Amino acid sequence: MIDPCSLESSPLLSIDDALEKIKTAIQPVMASERVVLKNALGRVLSEDVASPINIPYDRNSSMDGYALSSKDINCRQPFTLSLVGASWAGKPYQGAVQAGQCVRIFTGAVLPDETDSVVIQEQVSADRENILFPANTAAYQHIREAGEDIKQGSLVCTRLKKLTAADIGLLASAGIYDVPVRRKLNIAFFSTGDELMGIGQQPESGKIYDSNRYALAALLADPCYSVVDMGAIPDDRQLLEDSIKQAANYNDVIITTGGASVGDADYVKDILAGCGVVNFWKIAIKPGKPLAFGKIGACYFFGLPGNPVSVIVTFQQIVAPALKQLSGATANKPLRLLATCTTALKKDPGRQEFQRGILTQDTNGNFFVGSTGQQSAHILSSMSQSNCYIILPAECKGVSSGEKVLVEPFSGFL
Repeated sequence: MIDPCSLESSPLLSIDDALEKIKTAIQPVMASERVVLKNALGRVLSEDVASPINIPYDRNSSMDGYALSSKDINCRQPFTLSLVGASWAGKPYQGAVQAGQCVRIFTGAVLPDETDSVVIQEQVSADRENILFPANTAAYQHIREAGEDIKQGSLVCTRLKKLTAADIGLLASAGIYDVPVRRKLNIAFFSTGDELMGIGQQPESGKIYDSNRYALAALLADPCYSVVDMGAIPDDRQLLEDSIKQAANYNDVIITTGGASVGDADYVKDILAGCGVVNFWKIAIKPGKPLAFGKIGACYFFGLPGNPVSVIVTFQQIVAPALKQLSGATANKPLRLLATCTTALKKDPGRQEFQRGILTQDTNGNFFVGSTGQQSAHILSSMSQSNCYIILPAECKGVSSGEKVLVEPFSGFL
C-alpha cells in the first residue's frame, strides 16, 4: 500500500528540506540586555564572557593534611618536621614557613608561599608539635594551582551559548554578577476551531477540550521566550485574520494549531498567503503533514495541525529548532541511536514517520524499543506513555520484530 496522504499533485516537501528552508529564512534576533546571574539560566549569551580573576584565585590544598616544602622531603627514609601553625579554608596561615617546618592545612585552604606539597593526614603520625612523615613521601601532591580551572582574562563562556546550571556556577565562581544575553523572543499562540471548549466547562456532544494550548504552553516554557496565550478562536475567517494581523504587530513568532488543512473551515494557509508570505505548506511527515510556515511582516508564522500528537511532533521536530535559531543559540542536532525493535511496526511508504515508543537499555548497554500501541494522531495517550520517537524513513514499508530502528530519546530518558 501507499500512504494516501502522499498522493499529492506535487511531491511533498521532506522534513530535511523543510528545516533547511526555515534555516535559510530565519534571521536571529540581535538585540541584547543584561540580566543578573541568578536569572540567566537558559538564556543565550550575546557576548563572550572573560574571567576577571584566576579560578582558583590562590594555590590551595585539595586534601586535609600537612603543607611543606619539597626541599624538606627525604625520599628514602622517614623524616620529622615541626608544626608551626594551621591554614584553614578562609583563614590562611599568616607566618613564613622555614626549613624543617610544616603547616596543618585543610581542604580549600591557601598554601603558604614557601610550601609546594601536601601530605594527607592519614599518612603521618603526630607527636604534639612534631609530625613524622613516612619514607617515600611524594612531593608536589594535592595542590590546586591558581588559575588551574580558568586563567584571568580567558573565556569563561562563549557567545551564543545557552547557559546551563554548570555555566551559572562557573560564572559565579569568577565573581560575575550579570551577563549580556539576547533578548527574549515574543511568541503568541492560539488554537482554532468551533469544536473547542475550555477546561472547566461541562462536556458537550460535538465539543472537545482544548488540549493543544496546554501542550504548547508547556512546550514553550523556556527562559528565552516571552509567551502570550491568545486563547481559542472560532472558525471565523475575519476574526482569525484580524487576530493574526494584530499578533504579528507585537510578536516575533505566531504559532497556531488547527485550521491548516484543506477543509472548508481551514483558513490559516489562505490568510497567511493574503497578508504575508507562505514559505511552504504540507510536508512529508506523519503525523503532521498540514503544516504551514511563512512570515507576516517581521513576524514568523507556524500553522500546526489540529490533532494533539501532530502538534507535539511538529513543534519538537520543526518549530523548536527554528525558535532556537531565532533566539541566537547554537543549534545542536537531537541525539539519535539504533535500537532493536521488539514489536512489529506498520507503515506505508510515502512519509517519514515519528512513531511513539518505549526505549529501554539492558545491563550490557544494548537498546531495545517497542511501540506504545495505537499511533493515530489523536491518540495522545501514546505520547504520554512514550519516552522516544521511532523514526521510520519515508520509503520504509514496515518493521519486523528484531530489526534495528533509529530512535530519538526524549530528554527525560537519559
